[in-house]
Amino acid sequence: MKRLALIVALIVVVALVGTALVDETRAPTTDLRFEISFPASVHDRPLTGRMFLAFASSDQAEPRLQVGRYGVPFFGVDFEDLRPGEAVIIDGLTLGYPFDSLGDLPPGEYHVQAVLSKYTRFERADGHTVWMHMDQWEGQNWRRSPGNLTSAVMRLNPAQGGTIRIETTNEILPIEPPADTEWVKRIKIQSDILTEFWGHPIYIGATILLPRGYDAHPDAAYPTVYHHGHFSLRPPLRFQQGNALYNAWTGDDFPRFVAVTIQHPTPYFDDSYAVNSVNNGPYGDAIHKELIPEIERQFRVIAEPYARVLTGGSTGGWEAFALQVFYPDFYGGTWAFAPDPLDFRNVEGINIYEDENAFYKQYEWHRAPITNTRDHETGAVRLTSKQRNTMELVNGTLGRSGQQLDIWSAVFGPVGDDGYFKPLFDKRTGVMDPQVAEYWKENYDLRYILERDWATLGPKLVGKLHVICGRMDNFFLNFGVYHMEDFLESTTDPYYGGSFTYGPRGGHGWRPYGYDELLRIMADHITENAPPGANTERWKY
Repeated sequence: MKRLALIVALIVVVALVGTALVDETRAPTTDLRFEISFPASVHDRPLTGRMFLAFASSDQAEPRLQVGRYGVPFFGVDFEDLRPGEAVIIDGLTLGYPFDSLGDLPPGEYHVQAVLSKYTRFERADGHTVWMHMDQWEGQNWRRSPGNLTSAVMRLNPAQGGTIRIETTNEILPIEPPADTEWVKRIKIQSDILTEFWGHPIYIGATILLPRGYDAHPDAAYPTVYHHGHFSLRPPLRFQQGNALYNAWTGDDFPRFVAVTIQHPTPYFDDSYAVNSVNNGPYGDAIHKELIPEIERQFRVIAEPYARVLTGGSTGGWEAFALQVFYPDFYGGTWAFAPDPLDFRNVEGINIYEDENAFYKQYEWHRAPITNTRDHETGAVRLTSKQRNTMELVNGTLGRSGQQLDIWSAVFGPVGDDGYFKPLFDKRTGVMDPQVAEYWKENYDLRYILERDWATLGPKLVGKLHVICGRMDNFFLNFGVYHMEDFLESTTDPYYGGSFTYGPRGGHGWRPYGYDELLRIMADHITENAPPGANTERWKY
């Protein structure tokens, strides 16, 4: 679910120009003003996108690379048809994160850098035209996306005031994918299904981890474990020389699998959530009708439901559970770790069905801020819902932040009149939209869907649903798991026959075992559910 580094975020307020949210009623707190442009030498045509300005107190990395991870102050401004040499303005009236204004920055020397994030015009098949950032196989991250423009890092003290002119003269270079090895292979294809939806070439891919003896036994076929999560080109299951999985995977007495991680970034996020949605597009179809068939064509896997299993954590945990529910005849079991909300009565603290405001709980005569993120050891508030959402807004308007609440709205929500998703709540006021909440419920509340459709889904899911979660999940995801368990444990005709495992004080990353033990559990499950005559001994060891 999370890019965990963002837990450190503090309060955020919005800085925009054009479509802007600026407080024109207050006086500027500084005469410091930045005029940021790009020269014709790096791009000779007008650009539409968003300009960022980051301030860092250290030089441990470029300021842009410290945004989010280190919580450094930054500001963002939308621009349209900006010509070479024209300036985007950030000044004392521009709001930012975590300070209201440039004038609120503490005194001292800063390392300062601008980033121009380019947007692409998408003429979608649904008739809407939208401007969004096109992922360049970096995982929807404006800080490091190839083609974006950056300035040189400069040093200044905001107290000096005046006008500072900055040019974004450096283009971020393409990312070279890791080379294939004996164990790890990669494929990347253009999806015809998604290209048609977005009106622009869209790519999906996979990283494949092969079992020991794959080349030595050309007649052998293997079960597949699909490992879901955020965009990554690293090997599946955190396979790395010297760790426990590597030692087990390359050893003698270990089940033989083909493990797969899928890459499916979207214009909204680094990950599509692997399902069809009206805003993101038909990613579920693309994965199951284009990508997986290609994987099964190129690699020797057992292309049968009993031999396809799922796992993942956080975002990947929701995907691993949702795909088993939405494609019950395609997969043979799921082990979902700390999944994103399986029930929408607690979406990072927000009850989308009862709360009237996404930022505050109303308790008779008083209201209290909704907590978005907590410390799993102390329970202390790390981030409120309002802070999280305003942080997203400074990263991008119209749901283009590339952050968590925005991608949930893009996946779970309906399309708005402007072609971007219709939000569950107003990011400035927190006011909820009950009609959007109802859309979320009917289409993506997995607990509700299972209860509604158990008569038809239940017989296909017996023994396949397994969830693992800490009871002190940093993002309150354990509450969705509780609601799911309450329903599934109540099932009859048939009883679900799966499992729930909890860590009493476990946070978001809690796991009771490593991937080596998980794969042994999966191997036993596949063996028990294999059809009569299946040769499981050939791949088990």
